[in-house]
Amino acid sequence: MGSPGPSVRCPVQEQRARWERKRACTARELLETERRYQEQLGLVATYFVGILRAKGTLRPPERQALFGPWELIYGASQELLPYLEGGRWGQGLEGFCPHLELYTQFAANAERSRTTLQEQLKKNKRFRRFVRLQEGRPEFAGLQLQDLLPLPLQRLQQYENLAIALAENTGPNSPDHEQLTRAARRISDTAQRVHTISQKQKNDQHLQRVQALLSGRQAKGLISGRWFLRQGWLLVVPPRGEPRPRMFFLFSDALLMAKPRPPLHLLQSGTFACQALYPMAECQLHRVFGHSGGPCGGLLSLSFPHEKLLLMSTDQEELSHWYRSLTLASSSQKN
Repeated sequence: MGSPGPSVRCPVQEQRARWERKRACTARELLETERRYQEQLGLVATYFVGILRAKGTLRPPERQALFGPWELIYGASQELLPYLEGGRWGQGLEGFCPHLELYTQFAANAERSRTTLQEQLKKNKRFRRFVRLQEGRPEFAGLQLQDLLPLPLQRLQQYENLAIALAENTGPNSPDHEQLTRAARRISDTAQRVHTISQKQKNDQHLQRVQALLSGRQAKGLISGRWFLRQGWLLVVPPRGEPRPRMFFLFSDALLMAKPRPPLHLLQSGTFACQALYPMAECQLHRVFGHSGGPCGGLLSLSFPHEKLLLMSTDQEELSHWYRSLTLASSSQKN
């Protein structure tokens, strides 16, 4: 009678083993990164927030503008860590979810925090000296305050990735499967809200910068509430005569054409005068030439109800970027 062959593992068992390995690896990463995150939160809470409060170097409104709910976020991490150390992942993460609103508040304050830090470093000599002294401590290992302030938003993205990975690699019969699934969903929802807030803040920065470049009464409030896409120089090809360089600003719903102010203009040198604002919902876009990707640039045709623009660039890659952005803006307005 022949000896039995080598045992063959069941595919279901192999899948469960893979889930368990990935779950253990993810859980270990979550624990180790949480320890480091809490340590860095504690450095800022102790050596900046706490001492600034005690010394009165910053007034309470300025301190709040700079750090937002930092100490509450630190406290939330202190509550979470013992659960992770005890292997109670689902219970810990689900219990952490009520604190997610702190991350939304922190994101909403991020731009205010950044500008407050810049302003105080520039005009407050005591604060500037204090920051340099604290950053020089060996505990900070060369990190600056401006490097540490974005930590909570970076950590939220890690929470999302790790919570999803934990939930996906936890079997449906596991006692913490439902807790991990609920927690992963709530963390993802918060991360999406924070991303939306961040995108709006970046867009507001672009709009402020563009508004500062535009001069004249015509430009007042012209771009308010719009979404910025791109800007750059293009050559406008007239029916007769030589092409003229113009600066174009593309928004989600409109294309703004501007010409530079004379360099010797006393008050408005370096700015642009608005010449026209074209609604992208009415734009018919065609690529006249420049499809091949060669070195000779290309020409775009933009037709509006009362005007037609021929825009040229000698840079083929730049023209391709403009074509894609214009197509995106035009199609989004027509959907």
